[in-house]
Amino acid sequence: MAHGARQGTSVTLPVDPTIAPPGTRTFHDAGGIPADRWHADQTGETLVPTHCCFCGVQCGMYLRVNQAGKVFGVEPRNHDINRMRLCPKGINAYQQVNHPDRLTAPLIRRYRDKPFQECTWDEALDFTVAEIRRIQEVYGADAFGMLGGASLSTEKTYLVGKFARVALRTRHIDYNGRLCMVSAAGANKLAFGIDRAGNPFSDILLSDCVLIAGSNVGECFPVMTQYIWGARDRGAKLIVVDPRETPVARTADLHVPLKPGTDSAFFNAVLHVIVRDGLTDEKYLADHTTGWDAVKAAVENYPPDRAAGICGVGVEQIEQVAHWFAGAERAMAWHARGVEHHSQGVENCLSIINLCVATGNIGRPGAGYGTLTGQGNGQGGREHGQKSDLLPGGRSITDPEHRREICHIWGIPEDELPLAGTSMMEMVHQMRRREIRGLIATCNNPFVSLPNHHVVKEGYDTLEFHVQLDFFLSETAANAHVVLPVTVWAEDEGVMANAEARVVKHNKAQDPPPGVRTDTWILCELARRLGTGDKFAFSTSRDVFEELRIASAGTVNDYYGITYERLEETGGIAWPCPTTEHPGTPRLFEDGRTYHPDGKIHLQAVAWHPPIDPYDETYPLSLTTGRTVAHYLSGNQTRRLGALVEQTPRPWVEVHPSHGFSNGQPVRVVTRRGSAVYPALVLESIRPDTVFVPYHWPSPTAANILTIDALDPRSKIPEYKVCAARIEAATTLDEVPAPPTGPGRVAYPETQVSRTDPRPPTAPQGLGTAERDWSPP
Repeated sequence: MAHGARQGTSVTLPVDPTIAPPGTRTFHDAGGIPADRWHADQTGETLVPTHCCFCGVQCGMYLRVNQAGKVFGVEPRNHDINRMRLCPKGINAYQQVNHPDRLTAPLIRRYRDKPFQECTWDEALDFTVAEIRRIQEVYGADAFGMLGGASLSTEKTYLVGKFARVALRTRHIDYNGRLCMVSAAGANKLAFGIDRAGNPFSDILLSDCVLIAGSNVGECFPVMTQYIWGARDRGAKLIVVDPRETPVARTADLHVPLKPGTDSAFFNAVLHVIVRDGLTDEKYLADHTTGWDAVKAAVENYPPDRAAGICGVGVEQIEQVAHWFAGAERAMAWHARGVEHHSQGVENCLSIINLCVATGNIGRPGAGYGTLTGQGNGQGGREHGQKSDLLPGGRSITDPEHRREICHIWGIPEDELPLAGTSMMEMVHQMRRREIRGLIATCNNPFVSLPNHHVVKEGYDTLEFHVQLDFFLSETAANAHVVLPVTVWAEDEGVMANAEARVVKHNKAQDPPPGVRTDTWILCELARRLGTGDKFAFSTSRDVFEELRIASAGTVNDYYGITYERLEETGGIAWPCPTTEHPGTPRLFEDGRTYHPDGKIHLQAVAWHPPIDPYDETYPLSLTTGRTVAHYLSGNQTRRLGALVEQTPRPWVEVHPSHGFSNGQPVRVVTRRGSAVYPALVLESIRPDTVFVPYHWPSPTAANILTIDALDPRSKIPEYKVCAARIEAATTLDEVPAPPTGPGRVAYPETQVSRTDPRPPTAPQGLGTAERDWSPP
């Protein structure tokens, strides 16, 4: 729409040389009228302000809605998160709304060896309720489990947790954020008594030294790079710690390519140098911390020469990081899955917190600590009850007072509230042991996202009954007994909290297709049929949010002062926000106090240990996994969007030239759990002892065929980022399967045209359509 144009009107632009740009009059006088006269195909469109459905940056956008009420396009929005910028996923996100692969009717089958058939909602829900009752009557309430997701709106995550504990009365409830942020959450709670980033993105612009650890910002959070570039323009030093020279690492002042699984040894060594050279902020430590003596004693065991041997980096790099970070007036550290996806993920995060605190870089503009959430609601999705050990408001499910508070709000007896459950991966093993016999799940795709795929498949195959809610038929849903079609993000309203803990509002842009229901409607209807409908008298997301506000009031995760109206007016409010007059809390700890009762930062001593999967002569290399810019998590959405499939149609393996492979050559990656064959992408930007595979595709090309299901003992996050591997020459690439579709449908051909391209991308970010040779072989 032309600037200044009103909806449904036409605008004539003047060609007066006194007001027109130079050259415009000459252009028109020369007869330079566009061949098609630049006519508009759409008239009367509406722009609906909302936010992207993908990563934790939560970029603002407008969805373009035509006169028929259908989303047909997107425009970037000048929201202060992204300022008119969108990444490839954000630009293409709208295409899933009216995609031909959408599920539009419930699917049912009594046995897995039978094909799905479309059915009525009553038939699907009656069968689901009958199976829930059968399993729980025979085996007990805890024999039925539930899994949620961190891409759901916060209202729906609240509802998932309440449904599991009140309607199902099971303790077995967890969510796929268990695969994402829980190591950071555990470290944040231990150190600060609160689980969120300490600073807003905008503080990066004020920093003098920015350290990014285990985060491929340029591909996983592309729009966030504007803040890093802004800091660099001011003269800030940029340090990137990552085994691969990622796009952001290529622009850094210092790239530290440490060996996967050695993060805490590295950061302990950096702090060792800071202590040795007298660069700590002793006054800050004395006034605001506990545990410093234990931390100082622990890092004494990591002199730079020892850590350099563990991490495979130079002593001089450790020294340089220490002096740049401690010498900066304002320094910040941000990390993501590369630090957190480890059997020592909590310790890795704590070692970075120790670095920030020891140098006094906490609670100031341009000085602080943050964690980058992977999923759109990675922050909000763990705050209000779908995590196995938490109740709404971040309350502990083991705390008697917290239990009493929630039971009062929910109107249930205290003895009916289940105890803590287990983590997502642990639940899979419980399925294998038949301790969990039924499952209801929404917004997750474990057949692609969970490690050690054959174990996951065995666990799900052992279930007596499985119902999955989704808007596309994922690989996991294709294995279920019942699939219930739900709305996409543009067909409902709700809130999400981004990586800054800024709560933003998603707005409804179109009505869902006939036959599709919201997660809210489905869970409330199931609750009614299970006899607890009085506890789920919600008609809309707004109804759920009003109860959530009350349930969070007075907690660390206080949303009470946040309303839909305030979010529309302000563009987002950072929690905690205890009253409707409170401005929110974009920066924590400015008064020097944390959320522990004593107000102190509780520093934790960290000791490094090797990864769980041992290296030997058979498996001498490190396999690490991660995302690529064109795809998102399990790929159930992005593997159906044509431009993204064209850009990155298949996974590959990144290998160092020293292994002797050529680009595109089939290479078999082998671990103790399985093997897969990928085209080689040969580059010098990865360590010789490390290989990398992106994880967005299903079996037989799934990276998680290879990964180990070892867990961090505290956070229960899987060790995705390191396992022992070997590589060998192969002859034939493993085929990339098309996404599953409903009965009678085939994968939308326009999005699958390049899926069989055997070549790797020319760069880690992917290979665009314009760069491909589309001529016949």
